[in-house]
Amino acid sequence: MSRVDDALDAPSATPCPRGSRIAELLAVRHGESLANVLFGEARRTGSTEPPLPRGLADADVPLSERGEREAAALGRWLASLAPGRRPGTVVCSPYLRARQTWSAMTRALGPPLDTPPRVLVDERLRDREMGRYELHTEAALRARDPEEAERRARVGEWRYRPPGGESLADVALRVTALLADLSDAAAGHRVLVVAHDAVVVALRHVIEGVGAPVPAGLPPVPTASVSRWTGDGTRLTLTDFGSTAHLP
Repeated sequence: MSRVDDALDAPSATPCPRGSRIAELLAVRHGESLANVLFGEARRTGSTEPPLPRGLADADVPLSERGEREAAALGRWLASLAPGRRPGTVVCSPYLRARQTWSAMTRALGPPLDTPPRVLVDERLRDREMGRYELHTEAALRARDPEEAERRARVGEWRYRPPGGESLADVALRVTALLADLSDAAAGHRVLVVAHDAVVVALRHVIEGVGAPVPAGLPPVPTASVSRWTGDGTRLTLTDFGSTAHLP
């Protein structure tokens, strides 16, 4: 075996964290959505039919009633932060469930803030696109196209790209570009991202930096959870992942 092969088979070193001038990054997953509810019901019943109404696009899936309550709890959590700890910039996914989450958060904040945050919507925070199999459960995919379901299992979730869609690695590429822009546009600021589970996982991977292993075995990113990274002017360090301590 060559020295190169020896090096590749050796235990991996600590990844080199990605530099960032953001003071603090908070990443919120949207509240529970209608898709979360119906997907859970389909898994419980073993249904092999796509669970959402035909013609409904993923981008237009709304929050459930519980999701609205979760988003309000996020707003109360945000209101509980000391003024100096609140984000100065909010960047939101364009998808309806994320925008509804931020809207419910702002309603729960109470009176208008003396210094309201700058609020932006960025396409790079959209959820992972599943192409031909948008809004299909695993069982629905197996029933419609068993060969494609087998390929998904063989390739692994990080690298699997459905026809017309994206892999999680693709999501990480657009998240990388967004973080680079934020490092310049929000240098020294606290930033809140309101997005999706795939985006939060991609953020964790990208921020870990060069040499970071492909995410595997991570705990699920709960709805309305908060993940937090603190900055020192050059890099971000993970302090909380998927915290739900603020939820009832």
